[in-house]
Amino acid sequence: MTNSFTLSLAATLVSTGILLSGCAPAESQASGEQQHAAAPVASSTTADEQPALALTGWEPDAAGKAESWKMLAIANNDADIDRAAANSKGLWLMNAQGQVQAQLPGRFAALDAREHADGLTLATVDSLTARPMLIRFNSEDLSFGQPLYLPATDYKVENLCLYRDESQNLFVFLLGEEGIGEQWLVATDQRLLDAGLPVRRLSMPPESEFCSVDEQQHLLFVNEESVGVWAYGAHPEAELSREAIDMVVPFGSIAGSVAGVSSIPGGLLVLDAESQQLHRYQQTDERWNALPSILLDQLAEPERISSRINDSGVELLLVNDGESMLNVGELHWQPEPFKQPAPLPVLVSAVHTDPVPSAGDAADDPAIWAHASQPEHSRVLGTDKRAGLGVYDLQGKELQFLPGGRLNNVDLRHDFAFDGRTVDLAVASNRDKNSLHLFAIDQASGELSDIGQIATPLSEIYGLCMSQSPDGDIYAIPNDKSGRFLQYRISSEGKQVKGELVREFATQSQPEGCVADDQRQMLFIGEEDVAVWALDARADAPIDLHQVVGIGGLIKDDIEGLAFYQDPEHPYLVISSQGNNSYVVLDGAAPYALRGAFRVGLNAEQGIDGVSETDGLEVSSRNLGGAWGAGMLVLQDGRKRMPEGNQNYKYVPWQAVAEALNLD
Repeated sequence: MTNSFTLSLAATLVSTGILLSGCAPAESQASGEQQHAAAPVASSTTADEQPALALTGWEPDAAGKAESWKMLAIANNDADIDRAAANSKGLWLMNAQGQVQAQLPGRFAALDAREHADGLTLATVDSLTARPMLIRFNSEDLSFGQPLYLPATDYKVENLCLYRDESQNLFVFLLGEEGIGEQWLVATDQRLLDAGLPVRRLSMPPESEFCSVDEQQHLLFVNEESVGVWAYGAHPEAELSREAIDMVVPFGSIAGSVAGVSSIPGGLLVLDAESQQLHRYQQTDERWNALPSILLDQLAEPERISSRINDSGVELLLVNDGESMLNVGELHWQPEPFKQPAPLPVLVSAVHTDPVPSAGDAADDPAIWAHASQPEHSRVLGTDKRAGLGVYDLQGKELQFLPGGRLNNVDLRHDFAFDGRTVDLAVASNRDKNSLHLFAIDQASGELSDIGQIATPLSEIYGLCMSQSPDGDIYAIPNDKSGRFLQYRISSEGKQVKGELVREFATQSQPEGCVADDQRQMLFIGEEDVAVWALDARADAPIDLHQVVGIGGLIKDDIEGLAFYQDPEHPYLVISSQGNNSYVVLDGAAPYALRGAFRVGLNAEQGIDGVSETDGLEVSSRNLGGAWGAGMLVLQDGRKRMPEGNQNYKYVPWQAVAEALNLD
């Protein structure tokens, strides 16, 4: 699991005096609800510089008393639409002079907008129904489309914010009273969905009323009026955590109270309505640096802010609480955009399985059983490490569940002699009894049956994989958390299964995944925080571990599951790089050239959430028919979203991987 930490907020505030924190991008965050303490305020190289800001009053033709405003930047803006507003008389789209270009009658509160190729998508709350509403506006003919209404909430929506992910899926965050928050998927890059899809619930501060999203960093900024400003992971697969950007004195630099927030690339603007200050923050090396604040003494109570970058600085639109007069100006300052790593290709799952029975961190490791003559009847096995072993068809439906206790990893091989017949054999590591748990797979039906356990001397059994020699001998290779590996030759006499220990080896720290290349008789093992190693898989071979790839570059610890795509000419090793929620592909033969990496995002059209925090994975090169003609990749999903629930497994066509990484 990726390292994360939790500290007492009160203790941290006392010890640091001031909070200012960096937030890791969502894709590098781990699971678990965390509250992250922040580092002390870092001094900025521009600490002595005070950018110029001249504000002037701005009175539009209509909607002058609207509280919710948004500055816009429509590409190829022939419609001359510069800003939007929402109030009790409608949604308003105006030019920079305040002249109305389009209006949608109604009673609305709260507003956000995102530009797209032919116009805008606007998010608001219909005050008459108290339901969040999304609507698209066409800038060519100045028309509004059909609205998408989200279900009525059981709380008052204080505000909302839009967020677009790397695949151009559009989400809306809802901020509610008493610390309630939600994230919904509402659109693809092409259209609004027919119905919004709930992604996840969020714990928000009880005094949160304003939000803004940094789409480059996948961060959601939220105010807590009397406490400070927080950053949350905005990505649908982000961990449930928050980090402090700044705090109200004496624990931070905000003198009064936190009001409106506005994100710009590489920076953040925060209003202190009570002390009439505009606070600026610059992100540098994953830290947020406080820059000198700007006094807004001409405004009685500056509460709301909208901003956008231009060639010379930052344009601002400020709303003074309780006043109809708006204020506009330009801040002659531009933060340096935070340097992002090159984006990875994002694939989607074609199928997801029924959830595992157990709640929490339960699903762990899959295996793929290919039917010899009827590939459409192939099966996916998946462990529930609190309860047993599930069996799923290629559509993800659970066909069997075999209670077996805490089964962690599972693997399988074909053609095992048992009780006078030939079956296929699945073996799982059983953490209740530190044993090998064996299951026979009927070669005709794919049905599994429990055929017994083999005791091991391991004190804390963990991972497991299997191998098969050219003469048909089947081996099970479990490990424990100490790094100890045992290799057993599996056999049977009648209905009695047996395991003969044939060799032993070890890594210096905790391992996780392992996988065998039976064609080349190679074994690959993953040492979570160090590297992937290779050694000869033969039972009588010397123990000679050599490094395949280490932590660094595309691989971020933990190294979790390993899988092997079998091909006579172009085999591939697949690694779960859990620390950045990605999957790395290497050539499966020395010198193990790196072929690339990818992530698995949500499939909006099918309503399948993305994949993150993956422990185990498996790949098959067998033609399983249909979408699986080039093979199948199965991934354990550590965070079930859309909606939230028990974990499950996701199926990805190997053809999509091959095309994304230009594989042979």
